[in-house]
Amino acid sequence: MLKALFLTMLTLALVKSQDTEETITYTQCTDGYEWDPVRQQCKDIDECDIVPDACKGGMKCVNHYGGYLCLPKTAQIIVNNEQPQQETPAAEGVGAAANAAAASSTGTGGVAASGMAASGVVPGGGFVASAAAEVQTGRNNFVIRRNPADPQRIPANPSHRIQCATGYEQSEHNVCQDIDECTAGTHNCRADQVCINLRGSFTCQCPPGYQKRGEQCVDIDECAIPPYCHQRCVNTPGSFYCQCSPGFQLAANNYTCVDINECDASNQCAQQCYNILGSFICQCNQGYELSSDRLNCEDIDECRTSSYLCQYQCVNEPGKFSCMCPQGYQVVRGRTCQDINECETTNECREDEMCWNYHGGFRCYPRNPCQDPYVLTSENRCVCPVSNAMCRELPQSIIYKYMSIRSDRSVPSDIFQIQATTIYANTINTFRIKSGNENGEFYLRQTSPVSAMLVLVKSLSGPREYIVDLEMLTVNSIGTFRTSSVLRLTIIVGPFSF
Repeated sequence: MLKALFLTMLTLALVKSQDTEETITYTQCTDGYEWDPVRQQCKDIDECDIVPDACKGGMKCVNHYGGYLCLPKTAQIIVNNEQPQQETPAAEGVGAAANAAAASSTGTGGVAASGMAASGVVPGGGFVASAAAEVQTGRNNFVIRRNPADPQRIPANPSHRIQCATGYEQSEHNVCQDIDECTAGTHNCRADQVCINLRGSFTCQCPPGYQKRGEQCVDIDECAIPPYCHQRCVNTPGSFYCQCSPGFQLAANNYTCVDINECDASNQCAQQCYNILGSFICQCNQGYELSSDRLNCEDIDECRTSSYLCQYQCVNEPGKFSCMCPQGYQVVRGRTCQDINECETTNECREDEMCWNYHGGFRCYPRNPCQDPYVLTSENRCVCPVSNAMCRELPQSIIYKYMSIRSDRSVPSDIFQIQATTIYANTINTFRIKSGNENGEFYLRQTSPVSAMLVLVKSLSGPREYIVDLEMLTVNSIGTFRTSSVLRLTIIVGPFSF
């Protein structure tokens, strides 16, 4: 009995000697507490919630200010609200014996229960769980953690009227509970402020996005404090949002701007699209050019850009052009016109005719052009026999030749050479145009004693045919012998200059 009375008096003395601690106003808290940025004070850490398997040996975990208790599952806790309770260190006096007696061990040297309470008898017959005790490895090795003062105390006798601290009120269960001034409307915060309830009090703060200036809450211009946004920032009352330049879009973080690939998202180009940073460009296929809207493509009329693309005629087509040639010609290398040799492909001449190809067409001439009294002696050569009296005043021979020239040929131009095939001693050869040069288109220039060159002196346009007789007169040196030969040259002028 004396031992119990002594323990009770010691406990009451310790309780009276403990003063209520002031609210912590530092951002660094003691063990068992963490900083609450909203209430701007330290708050208790619920170790029973965050510490895995906090209590062992079938004990239950009870959170307490600055620590936690490990108690038997059947234990009940009654908190004294009359005055703060001072725990007794485990290594001193009767408290140590009481703690040691309450501990249960799993074996010598093993790990004991992770927490227990030092208890004492108080007036009114109630029990006080006054401290959390953490048990380390080793038998009866206890570490006692201090608790901050708790203004919420349950009186030893529930029928007694209790007196609560400022900011607290008595509940129907005779417990001092915090008054929520924000909910009750008993705060004095301004209309532009937010009331935040605290334990035993409250505080007035500006809403998010506002800052206190004097007694008023003014909007924080987040756009003036870079770098909130990647490209453009738009301030709003109490907040802000980011915008991107054209050609960009906000990323998932609503801050960064990423390029829009317009070629994949909404390809507006008629033909080719190339994405660039913040925009795109359109290009056209070969043979097209961009229209004024820089999106569509228009056909290029290549035939209008140059008159030298085709030798004869240029035909514009969508995205390209092609060259055409007149009848009697074919296109070579895409642009040039080349004469078709009809005598090799589509010879329409009779058997007694020979086919002669010229630029742009062909003609059929008699295989035997000789006329009486001339007789054919070889291909294209007609001879008048000396025995025939009619041949005395006629050229001894007539040779038939054919040639083709292009229209509008540049002049002067050498086009045909005539040369004696038989050379007689002590003779003189002279050359002249006997017929077919009535308009003076040709000139015969003697180049040697046995040859001459036919020169074109006027430009000719076709299609047209000229028959020119070139005569070679042979006379001996004493003038007793005279003979002549004629080369009948048929000149066909083509219809074009190619």
